Amino acid sequence: MNSQLKNSSDEALVDMYRTSKSTDAFGLLYERYSHLVYGVCMKYLKDVDNAKDASMQIFEKLITDLPRHEVQVFKAWLYRVAQNHCLMILRSNNHLTKSVDVFSENSVEFVDELHLKVEKEIQLTKMEDSLKDLNEDQRRCVEMFYLEKKTYIEIMQETGFNFMQVKSFIQNGKRNLKQKMSES
Repeated sequence: MNSQLKNSSDEALVDMYRTSKSTDAFGLLYERYSHLVYGVCMKYLKDVDNAKDASMQIFEKLITDLPRHEVQVFKAWLYRVAQNHCLMILRSNNHLTKSVDVFSENSVEFVDELHLKVEKEIQLTKMEDSLKDLNEDQRRCVEMFYLEKKTYIEIMQETGFNFMQVKSFIQNGKRNLKQKMSES
């Protein structure tokens, strides 16, 4: 791999992969971000083997998915893909019902903990569904601010919006999100 390729931005590597299916470009993206994806998987799955498997599944899926998506900030997009993949694994494994065997059915702590987990999962699902209903600018700013923990300045730099637009999109998006979540 030449040094010019190694010095390329993520977005340039994504474009190169999308247009020419360059395995070198994809390999470099893997090299740069495999640890990030593994970290996200560990955060959600809390198991070394499952996190490794999920990381590989994510990059295998990227081979076909990356050319089909318009990616503006690869690192943020990849983080979101990894997060969604892990949430889908947790949902499909129905991890809440599997944990029943660990605790006594008569345990008050178990009932409270299970109730909180179920309630949190319901709220997260509502929020994901409601986020899709926001207009694009609001959704993007809310996700960047609350989910990706970006500052107003970082959001301004990535989106091209001015300070007042970012502030407005976040405030209106938050209000609309609460409203949509209470409706459903």
